[in-house]
Amino acid sequence: MEAWSQFVQLLFSGLTVGSIYALVALGFVITYSVTGILNLAQGDFAMLGALFCITLVNNGVPFAAAIGLSMLAVMVVGGLFERLAIQPARRSPVAVLIIITIGASFVFRGIALLVWGTDPYALRPFTGHGALEVFGAVIQWQSVWAIVISLASFAALHLFFHRTYIGKAVAACVINPFAARLMGIDIRKMSLGAIAVSAGLGALAGIVIAPISGASYDMGMMIGLKAFIAAVVGGLTNAPAAIAGAFLVGLLESFAEGYLSSGYKEAISFGLLLLVLFFMPNGLFAKMTGKRV
Repeated sequence: MEAWSQFVQLLFSGLTVGSIYALVALGFVITYSVTGILNLAQGDFAMLGALFCITLVNNGVPFAAAIGLSMLAVMVVGGLFERLAIQPARRSPVAVLIIITIGASFVFRGIALLVWGTDPYALRPFTGHGALEVFGAVIQWQSVWAIVISLASFAALHLFFHRTYIGKAVAACVINPFAARLMGIDIRKMSLGAIAVSAGLGALAGIVIAPISGASYDMGMMIGLKAFIAAVVGGLTNAPAAIAGAFLVGLLESFAEGYLSSGYKEAISFGLLLLVLFFMPNGLFAKMTGKRV
């Protein structure tokens, strides 16, 4: 019975972490699919979202309003980043654009360091401090919230891309940018929208994970790195595949930490990335639904 409860505990832990990776990885996929840019500052949107939300809550803003305002603020930051840094350099080589996103990541972290300092911050759980017992395993309600919110976000994005005009315009830019231009779709506006939405997803991921692991100015680096691994492992141009890759990475890390040692967690993630790049560079699940957002 103890072995079974440990398995359930690790399963929920992996799903929780995987859901956070999936939200950030989805931002990687949306940005890369529409703009062709690997935005390595994606993890810092999670950091900004968490710290903005904590600041608003600590100043008396209602929790739900703080979440919405934090996501909106980070989306504005993402939009400004696209207009001021990405758009002027759109005709530059890909390597230059990637370096720009790395530089932006350092800028975001530097600003966060000046504003919030080096001390970690805590955000209260969404629904108190209680826990749920499942087969002898103690599961935090915040973990349940993380999984549910992630799944709801994926469903909402699916409906957006397949049931709305703007979403179909974005999908058209992914499938055939030249044809999209001929149909009158403004690729520049789609680029702005893609990075803003990606920033909002990153902010949501940071807000959801903050009650579990806390928040600090440098939290985005590791979240972004793991989400990037998840996106590449699943399939960088395919949202369902990237989500599957994120949950796979989260589960592997959780079980490695529980059954082996915490030291193996990082090694397994990077080892999986290298294996995929060597033998299946398009990702493990890239053929799930074809090349579509």
